[in-house]
Amino acid sequence: MFGLGMPELLVVFLIIFLLFGAKKLPEIARAFGKAIREFKNPTEEKTEEDKPEENKTKEKKDTEKKESG
Repeated sequence: MFGLGMPELLVVFLIIFLLFGAKKLPEIARAFGKAIREFKNPTEEKTEEDKPEENKTKEKKDTEKKESG
């Protein structure tokens, strides 16, 4: 991982902790998690769009269920 070992990562996290403090770290982590989630959702939707055969068969099954029900 970028040539960083465990001691280097601990130093980086310690510096971040000292810069931002204990109160800001949860907020930063929450924002980072939201950003990753927002990035992940469109990429998952894109992979679903790349499978047209599966989507077409699923749509057919859904319409058949609506028509029969």
